[in-house]
Amino acid sequence: MKMTTLVLIITAVLTALIGGLFYAYSCSVVLGLGKLSDGEYLKAMQNINREILNPVFFMSFMGTAILLPVSAFLFRGHQPAFIFLLLAALAYLIGVFGVTVAGNVPMNDALDKFDISGSATEAIRQMRDNFENRWNFLNNIRTIFSVISIIFVVCACVWSREV
Repeated sequence: MKMTTLVLIITAVLTALIGGLFYAYSCSVVLGLGKLSDGEYLKAMQNINREILNPVFFMSFMGTAILLPVSAFLFRGHQPAFIFLLLAALAYLIGVFGVTVAGNVPMNDALDKFDISGSATEAIRQMRDNFENRWNFLNNIRTIFSVISIIFVVCACVWSREV
């Protein structure tokens, strides 16, 4: 097996793993969290947002952001795999990585600073109202773009030739 094929396989796995994470949030985690009281919801999201900052998540999230462009570069001149990988990289970097960095992370940081135990019921309700729907909307965008990236990577795998 050539190095380019191995890189493509690792890229496909990481892309699928991170897409699966966002998909799982969209179709189960946010639905379950939505049933919690305002204070329980905010505490749960604070804990989830703190715990996701771990090496396994970073390996998948950052690894995909690095390996998709690297894979596209390795397959340059080999159509259509290059085009599929380029599209996958663009979808991921804009719709997943970009949305996360510009949207979800600032919201997570603001929520992390919010003192639930020292806040009035109305402030807690307001914080949830300002957070939940927008965060879920951004996560759905990440989910859609993750799936698009996975589709393009799978297409690249199917139509690639060893380089």
